[in-house]
Amino acid sequence: MATIKDVAKLAGVSVSTVSRVLNASGYVEKNTEAKVMAAIKQLNYQPSQIARGLVSKKTKTFGLILPDITNPFFPELARGAEDEAGKQGYNIMLCNSDWDVAKEKMYLNLLSEKRVDGIILVGSRMHEQYLAPWINDAAPVVLLDRTSQLDIHSICTNNKLGGFLATKHLLEQNYRRIAHITGPATSPSAQQRLLGYQKALEEYGLSLDMTLVCEGDFRISGGATGMRRLLSLKNVPDAVFCGNDLMAVGALEVLQEAGLKVPEDIALVGYDGIDLSKYVHPKLTTVIQPTYEMGVMAVQLIIESLTGQNTVYRHLELDPILKVRDSSIRRKTIDNS
Repeated sequence: MATIKDVAKLAGVSVSTVSRVLNASGYVEKNTEAKVMAAIKQLNYQPSQIARGLVSKKTKTFGLILPDITNPFFPELARGAEDEAGKQGYNIMLCNSDWDVAKEKMYLNLLSEKRVDGIILVGSRMHEQYLAPWINDAAPVVLLDRTSQLDIHSICTNNKLGGFLATKHLLEQNYRRIAHITGPATSPSAQQRLLGYQKALEEYGLSLDMTLVCEGDFRISGGATGMRRLLSLKNVPDAVFCGNDLMAVGALEVLQEAGLKVPEDIALVGYDGIDLSKYVHPKLTTVIQPTYEMGVMAVQLIIESLTGQNTVYRHLELDPILKVRDSSIRRKTIDNS
């Protein structure tokens, strides 16, 4: 692999001259620049991003901290961020926090040491007081899938609206004993979905029955555990709103193992709109989040901050969309797309 010294030798110039050409950091005569560029092309020289970063103070890299790479919601988000970063000439460094606040802090420190140009922190459960020091860091930070009162960019969907839409749909189908398998109590988005569930019940004159609320973990196993507990009740629910699609899949498996039909015996609604929701049987009614677009927008916010296009911190809240499928509707004719 060619080095910058090889380029300098072939072009008959100094290493510092090659560096000035690569970084556009000083005057170089046109004919000298042409020799350097010809040598680069002949040797197929690829400049070291680290070396260039030492000169420019930029690494052309963003850090992306995801809470659970095995959850299909997050790879879609990561793909949006990676695609947009690539278009803008940046790379993505991926970290997986496992919903662990200690790991989030560790990766924030690591990415800062790596001198990334920006950080996207997804689904953070970190308290505001711990997030605060990062808003003054050299690299701009964008929070995804949560809101914040801090002066920091954030993007999320209206989770309260999403929880309301899911529950209201079940109420409109004449289900009345509606349970909710929530995400973790430490998840801000999960708590907002719970509030939406409660608001829909109130609008229909129904009080919140906490025996019908189970805390899950946003994983298939959590949905299965929650569904087993609900089935153990003396008066089982006639519908269940799950805080995400993975938990809905776990709940569906338990219902089928118990010989219960969905939606005839118990209806199901999920949340997120992951592709898997279209391929289970019955197809899952879900609240769709604009996941890919959120990743794209996060990168755009960082680049706006780096280029000075936008000096005002933006808190973007996107509306989710209810997609009705087989798992929740009583009518015979529905859209299975």
